[in-house]
Amino acid sequence: MSPPAESVFASLPHMERGVAKVLGGDPKGNNFLYTNGKSVIIRNIENPAIADVYTEHPHQVIVAKYAPSGFYIASGDVSGKIRIWDTTQKEHLLKYEYQPFGGKIKDIAWTEDSKRVAVVGEGREKFGAVFLWDSGSSVGEIVGHSKIINSVDIKQTRPYRLVTGSDDNCTTFLEGPPFKFKCTISVSLELLFCVVLVSVSVQIFLYEGKTGEKLGSLGGEKAHDGGIYAVSWSPDSTQLISASGDKTVKLWDVGSGTAVTTFNLGSDVLDQQLGCLWQKNHLLSVSLSGYINYLDRSNPDRPLRTIKGHTKSIQCLTVHKTDGRSSIYSASHDGHINILQSISAHYWDSESGENEGFVGKGHSNLVSRMTPAEAHPLRVCVCVCVCVSASDVVKMDMQPKCVSVGPGGLAVTVCDAAVRLQDGKVRLYSVQGNTLKDDGKVLEVQGPVTDMSYSPDGAFLAVTDEKKVISVFTVADGYTEKSEFYGHHAKVVCLSWSPDNERFATGGMDMMVYVWTVSDPDKRIKIPDAHRLHHVSGLAWLNPNTLVTTSHDACVKQWNLKN
Repeated sequence: MSPPAESVFASLPHMERGVAKVLGGDPKGNNFLYTNGKSVIIRNIENPAIADVYTEHPHQVIVAKYAPSGFYIASGDVSGKIRIWDTTQKEHLLKYEYQPFGGKIKDIAWTEDSKRVAVVGEGREKFGAVFLWDSGSSVGEIVGHSKIINSVDIKQTRPYRLVTGSDDNCTTFLEGPPFKFKCTISVSLELLFCVVLVSVSVQIFLYEGKTGEKLGSLGGEKAHDGGIYAVSWSPDSTQLISASGDKTVKLWDVGSGTAVTTFNLGSDVLDQQLGCLWQKNHLLSVSLSGYINYLDRSNPDRPLRTIKGHTKSIQCLTVHKTDGRSSIYSASHDGHINILQSISAHYWDSESGENEGFVGKGHSNLVSRMTPAEAHPLRVCVCVCVCVSASDVVKMDMQPKCVSVGPGGLAVTVCDAAVRLQDGKVRLYSVQGNTLKDDGKVLEVQGPVTDMSYSPDGAFLAVTDEKKVISVFTVADGYTEKSEFYGHHAKVVCLSWSPDNERFATGGMDMMVYVWTVSDPDKRIKIPDAHRLHHVSGLAWLNPNTLVTTSHDACVKQWNLKN
């Protein structure tokens, strides 16, 4: 039996400039959700370090919404598939899958009885559909638009009303069920990003929920100085928040039509606000950077908290300990480096799971390897080799592939070249000052080398190769081969030694992680589908019984191996 994931530090939402991001909330107000790649991320709103990841879509997921009952979630992807799955079990069993149209699904809405689902998007023959959740039978027809429908919502009291907003600058109202076209209202704006019985672009229009009659607008002709990408109602329907490309979120009093509070989220382009959610007493917004902001009504210029992390694939990680405290460093494909702190050498900060990014000018591209040094908290290797503050930069003639730091802070970087060759041989070098001397010692392995690492005490050298074999050599015996380890079904890509030198972990293209015991090759722990969608890109140990893994799903996972 594989060990459970003790903690999941989830990815942030995948964001695109100028594209609204839908945040969903469960009806009890305990969780919120969003999408990144092929994953749906569910996070506890009080403690967002508690997260769950749904990974069953074969294509990129765009939107996910809870049923009002809270028992199911409907999620839609770029292929036009809708999956309706269970929320009460860890396995999230699939209940139904439908394809209402062929093309990207952009929004989803449920009726209040959780029996009907409306979906809209970039269909080829039609832009929307509404059907029974448990049979897929149509309960109306969404018509009245000539272009892509961006948003849909359903009035949550009878008689039901369905409203849509489209690229054709129109809002359409339908009555039902079965839902039938009632009227179209031309807004005469560049684009309608969302509707929840209000329609928005640079203005926010209010409509009577039953008749579709236009009641007025919030803030007059210009509610924000930029495009408005999302709105979300308060639980009592007397207020709403709006998120804008002008880098602000505004809190509106619907009765007076005025902005009560303006939340200023920054001045950088990445501070544009593309999504928002009012969940119980929490006001959330999501920035173009992917950061999720908990807004503070008493201090609108500073969020109560900001959830940070990665939005793109994590390439590598390492663990560094200072003053008895462990930090996990992870680096992603976009060049961002984040630090996830733990309160001790054993566990993540279970109260917050907070992390911080490095400041200063860092990398502009893929970070391929990181390693800690005694003199510096961290040295990173990519197109250049930098320290944590990016104050030391070493230009390289070729792209660095890996880096290692020895005593005294001496760093050795490999660039497309010689130590790890494609001929299945490992060559040993002596370090003499600032130069390397070929010792003439060659170790034979089964295939092209993919990774290698000395045990912390220097007693063993482990080497992985493309032939799915892990070879361990004993240093004191002149690098004689001690054991070979087999089990992976595809190329092994990374390895990491435990701090006690007794075990090491490997990750393969088969999406498996194995934990091996040096003294007994037959004793192993198998973690299948550690990240499900992708192979493990990085391994590191917090302590002898706690392994951390990363992957291209942009998530960090921590595994308890004590049992």
